[in-house]
Amino acid sequence: MRMPIVWIVALMILVLALPLKIVYAQAKDETPASKPEAAKPPEFKPEQQASKGSVTVGGNLINYDAFAGTLVVHTKDWDDVPQNKDRDDKSQTPEASMFYVAYFKSDNKTAPRPVTFLYNGGPGSSTVWLHMGAFGPKRVVTADDSHTPAAPYPVVNNDYSLLDVSDLVFVDAPGTGFSRISGKDREKAFYGVDQDAQAFADFIVQFLGKYGRWNSPKFMFGESYGTTRSAVLANVLETERFVDFNGIILLSQILNFNFSADDPQFNPGVELPYQLALPTYAASAWYHHKLPDSHQELGPLVAEVERFAMTDYAQALEAGSALTLEQRKAIVLKLHQYTGLPVEYIEKADLRINGGEFEKTLQDDSSMTTGRLDTRFSGPTLDPLSKEAEYDPQAAAIGSAYVSAFNDYVRKELKFGENKIFKPEIEIWKSWNFLHQPPGSSHPLPQATNVMPDLAIAMKYNPDLKVLLNAGYFDLATPFYEGVYEMQHLPIPTKLQKNIEFQFYESGHMVYARAASLKALHDNVAAFILKAENSKTN
Repeated sequence: MRMPIVWIVALMILVLALPLKIVYAQAKDETPASKPEAAKPPEFKPEQQASKGSVTVGGNLINYDAFAGTLVVHTKDWDDVPQNKDRDDKSQTPEASMFYVAYFKSDNKTAPRPVTFLYNGGPGSSTVWLHMGAFGPKRVVTADDSHTPAAPYPVVNNDYSLLDVSDLVFVDAPGTGFSRISGKDREKAFYGVDQDAQAFADFIVQFLGKYGRWNSPKFMFGESYGTTRSAVLANVLETERFVDFNGIILLSQILNFNFSADDPQFNPGVELPYQLALPTYAASAWYHHKLPDSHQELGPLVAEVERFAMTDYAQALEAGSALTLEQRKAIVLKLHQYTGLPVEYIEKADLRINGGEFEKTLQDDSSMTTGRLDTRFSGPTLDPLSKEAEYDPQAAAIGSAYVSAFNDYVRKELKFGENKIFKPEIEIWKSWNFLHQPPGSSHPLPQATNVMPDLAIAMKYNPDLKVLLNAGYFDLATPFYEGVYEMQHLPIPTKLQKNIEFQFYESGHMVYARAASLKALHDNVAAFILKAENSKTN
């Protein structure tokens, strides 16, 4: 009798437990819906969309092949041998998918054409500005020194595209444009002076291999922070990757951040930023007819202010509190004559006016704020009681035109970007790692970023390297005289100074925003490329 009873009891327990088991199973089955597993990080893969087009430059029709795509780059210590690890956020090495648009002249039957890599700066800026405003086959037309009306924006054949002398590669920095980053500590891996340069070096080396351009004459064109990048990048490519470039083209240069006109008040005792910005203040006041004295031409005025900035003004700033009352009054009067700012304001500012203060004050009598990137531009002051400019009228005036035109162009003509978001700029300035390890140092230095040593080493390592500095007189983001001062103080032999050329324009940071300056910029850069390309035969 015991066996049947045991079986009956067991059967009853099984029947009673069955609903619980079913409920538990249902709950287990529903878990993925209510608590989904963490998605695996995206696995970047190279992309490419090919198209064809044509552009007329100097009356000559140029047919080109365009390639819009991405290359996957990694950090300096990346191991390209696949590792047997699950792909997740904790183990994935950081990587970046870097977007580019390359234009190659079709059916080129001559010697390998030069190839020029172009990029804007920020840090945190895509290259939409150089692409749609300067050298791409299409450019957007904007108002010369005022706010461009809203869409539709005219997009025209770019008569000043550099495709007449070089193939072109426009590159977006990691995280900007259509470029993306992924993996563990991805921001730390790519958002910094040295990290950024390594990513661009990896991109360029991959690009040369993918498109068979190893034996082409090579140039880099950087704007703004892109000039900072170029100095580091040139040194990395030469000394670590054994890739020499024929030339470096710099637009709106900043190599030493100690010289910036933005916030010199936080670095008392360093007076150079005030001196180097003064010629731009004078040019800007001249443009807006704010100078008390008459000056017919800009060139002689700028030269006069440069001399004053590096002599009498420099001595006055260096004297500090030892400056006599009589000397002080003389300097105040000169600053009034060269800036158009009120005497009382200059006195109150202790002879030291930063960029933001100048932008807010120059046209304060009409409640207008002067542009930062281009002081020819003006816009209504947001807060009349503010101490400094609270926005940049030039960026507000043309930003929508560039971004709208490119978003339309890249999808319709280059066939890239469907279901993707284009990021013209990203907010990484505050988190950017500005610590830099210059050549010869064993560690990054706790000081303001200064890449002058990098450019100097690149020019010494490759004594044939040519450099062209382009600068606008109306640029307060990177004042033109700052770039001149940096070049004149590079730690290089005197004989290498002959490798540096200077070109100046009656425009601002984005020299190409003024049509006449764009033409001059094209002509100067084209001549530089042809000269540097042929320097060996010459």
